[in-house]
Amino acid sequence: MASPIFSRNRKVKVLATLGPASGSAAMIEKMYRAGVDAFRMNMSHGEHQAHAANVKSIRALEKKVGRPITILADLQGPKLRIGTFAKPPVLLKDGARFTLDMLNKQGDATRVTLPHKEILNTLQPGHTLLLDDGKIRLEVTKTDGKSVETKVVVGGEISDRKGVNVPEVVLPVSSLTDKDRKDLTFALDQDVDWIALSFVQRPEDVAEARRLISGKTALLAKIEKPAAIDRLDEILELSDAVMVARGDLGVELLPEQVPPLQKKIVAAARKLGRPVVVATQMLESMIKSPTPTRAEVSDVATAIYDGADAIMLSAESAIGDWPIEAATMMDRIAAQVENDPSYADRVHFTETVPDETTADALAAASYNIARTIETSAIVCYTSSGSTARRMARERPSVPLMVLTPNRHTARRIGLLWGAYAIVTRDVSDFEEMIAKAKRMALRHQLGETGSRLIVCAGVPFGTPGSTNLLHIVRLSGDELKQS
Repeated sequence: MASPIFSRNRKVKVLATLGPASGSAAMIEKMYRAGVDAFRMNMSHGEHQAHAANVKSIRALEKKVGRPITILADLQGPKLRIGTFAKPPVLLKDGARFTLDMLNKQGDATRVTLPHKEILNTLQPGHTLLLDDGKIRLEVTKTDGKSVETKVVVGGEISDRKGVNVPEVVLPVSSLTDKDRKDLTFALDQDVDWIALSFVQRPEDVAEARRLISGKTALLAKIEKPAAIDRLDEILELSDAVMVARGDLGVELLPEQVPPLQKKIVAAARKLGRPVVVATQMLESMIKSPTPTRAEVSDVATAIYDGADAIMLSAESAIGDWPIEAATMMDRIAAQVENDPSYADRVHFTETVPDETTADALAAASYNIARTIETSAIVCYTSSGSTARRMARERPSVPLMVLTPNRHTARRIGLLWGAYAIVTRDVSDFEEMIAKAKRMALRHQLGETGSRLIVCAGVPFGTPGSTNLLHIVRLSGDELKQS
């Protein structure tokens, strides 16, 4: 076995999407060594066979480096599309009338099929329809449930099967299509660590997915619909994590509305102790260029200053020409931001008030102790990961070493800010707990001779949700010789 890769020189995590540019065992290992902590499988593209091969490669790499590695399967969600045209593309002129209906015939410059009765039944005069990622904007003027007449507000050329967005309406459509249910079954069979749910409009969408997952893995809700913002706290309560899917948000909202919403979502997730991923177009120019623009670097840095748990590469790593360089750039930006003396103040701009629980009180106390006295790491023992999430919510100044007997928990922690998970046998008494914490800190280079550790655990040992103990210890440096 190769020497393990020790903790990164940063606390924010890097999530990278796999695709044709990165879907080989060799590329996956190179990306991991370049700084990727977690891998995303986009179920909108690729066959199950290819995704299964990637899972196999990641699990083999996990054994090789001796570290848990996180896998996220991102479900496609419903894709609403228009039909076809007789002579594409057609030009929709500003101010023209254009009809969407259920007729089973090819379209022209006056009409096209919209094979989604649920949309036609929901739209009312004054509502907006967006075609082709928002390039075409239509305003509904008349509807009868079978067709919708619109006025072209922003025109342009349109061709077959372009996407439809309805930003002002909660559509009576499930987040899970038949394809998604098949993909979900496949992903669960592959023992992935996270499921990302697309097209979330309301908490009921998350509840439906939770029932199907039945506790087999963790659930991340993608915030990409304006309707989800209105019920954000309810969605967060039912989710294990959230993603700020800025690309889709940017289609249904004005571009200038997305940055403040990003901050709102990150802050709301932080307050509830839910990991939050900021995604889409972070280093977009690196699809074709070996270096990003300065604006892109600033954008990534802003997400890190806001307190995001993870930052994501999409097309940059999936189909781009420079996936390794993109991963390296994410790693470098994160390390530089976290070395900024002002970072601690900025990342704590969001106030996280502890719940009235012993576990939250100990998490807040650990954060304050690490601020007050010099410590090298906070060590927490956990079986479910809840203690680690509470600790990470405080954004402590030192790494969070998470010791767990549960490999699934260790893998899920790959999206959690500052957390360094280690799979190890559970402890049975206090002395064993302290001795193991010391050995692991030295072995994984999270402490050295003379360093202090803050150790948190629950008594009785091995009981989920019982965090009730905090202890400060100092490393003598010879603990590994004694083991």
